[in-house]
Amino acid sequence: MNNFIGSVWWMVVSLGVLVTFHEFGHYWVARRCGVKVLRFSVGFGNALWSRIARDGTEYRIAAIPLGGYVKMLDEREGEVAPADLPLAFNRRPVGQRIAIVIAGPLANLLLCIALLWAMFVIGRPDYAPVLGHVEGIAASAGLEAGDAVQAIGTRQTPTWTDAALALASAAMDRKPVRVQITRAHGGQATRTLDASRLPRGFDERQAAQLLGVTWRHQLLPPVVGRVAPSTAAWGLLAEGDLVTAIDGHPVGHFEDIGPLVQALGGRTGMVEVDRDGDRLALEVTPKQRPDPLGGSYWALGITPATAPLPEYDAVLRYGPLAAVPEAVHETWKLATDSLAMIGRLVSGHASMANVSGPITIARYANASARLGPAWFLNFLALMSLTLAIINLLPIPVLDGGHLLYYLIELIKGSPLSERAMAAGQYVGLALLAGLMGLAFYNDILQLLH
Repeated sequence: MNNFIGSVWWMVVSLGVLVTFHEFGHYWVARRCGVKVLRFSVGFGNALWSRIARDGTEYRIAAIPLGGYVKMLDEREGEVAPADLPLAFNRRPVGQRIAIVIAGPLANLLLCIALLWAMFVIGRPDYAPVLGHVEGIAASAGLEAGDAVQAIGTRQTPTWTDAALALASAAMDRKPVRVQITRAHGGQATRTLDASRLPRGFDERQAAQLLGVTWRHQLLPPVVGRVAPSTAAWGLLAEGDLVTAIDGHPVGHFEDIGPLVQALGGRTGMVEVDRDGDRLALEVTPKQRPDPLGGSYWALGITPATAPLPEYDAVLRYGPLAAVPEAVHETWKLATDSLAMIGRLVSGHASMANVSGPITIARYANASARLGPAWFLNFLALMSLTLAIINLLPIPVLDGGHLLYYLIELIKGSPLSERAMAAGQYVGLALLAGLMGLAFYNDILQLLH
């Protein structure tokens, strides 16, 4: 299954599960509040299969499998027989209407917990949060290669994924953060990583690199992938060269090259390479380049060759009982992270490039499915929680917008006028259109890069 077909397939599966579960929340509570449900549809468009139950609800599987919907009896959407008026949604007390509307996001919240529980029981393979190479801000904080990161700030980091996310959050906040580590030679220590030294407007995806952190599993062999034109190595080093030593110092990983080049400075040094089995010693004089953190650094002008990631060396797993509180805790952590990211986007502390659309989500769905069931469950859980949070935003046309209307109704003692609600719907549609446009724009930029 190629990437395009896989992305489309797993996107359809994801939306089908998450949106259907969301709508089932509305349906289940509506039925218990005495509202007549006219249709529960899995998918949109023409019906591929349908059945009308004894209670008059039509259950349908439709042709376009991108979610689903629940249609309730409502005077605002069509004429209602006098005998059915007590069963209409708009005739129910405002408290019941609030319960029906909030049931969709709550269903996604519960689904998130259930998916994370299943993920923990299966066990999510991952990498240990061990540092492989340290320089710059991280080195000045006292972090060293081989240190295992136990916590960043208040967050425990049992795996590399947890540590990388915590590090990215600290970087976006641009504040000093405490890092608890287990030293490679034994013993515990706490260091303060000063993320305030990061430049404004940096690419959040490069947070770890700008902080000077390379994780152990990311260490690359010292093989030249590309030589940039008009640089120190241009015309001397070649693609595929295996760098074995610089000025007499052995090179084990590509990350060893940078510090050795800095030690050379502007002096001419001997770079030893293995080229197709031949041992060569080449004289190279580093050239200066501007540093994103300010100042400049010495460089050869080479980039590493890509290499496959090593096998996982850690598993995040709990027993069925222990996984219950862990799933709840993880859901809380993901929710606070998501809300914090929304706050950063609104305040300008995070780039709008972080807003992703359906193309990026489809690619992540495919990538997580290829990593195995635990990773796909993790992806589904995150998407279910995201769906819950987005739907609770106080934007008309979303569940949160309807909740806002009903809360106003509770306060003022009467519903908003049709004119006010219609105006709100237009505002909501405009906001959603703008958000979707930004998401698609970011998706296309990522494809081009």
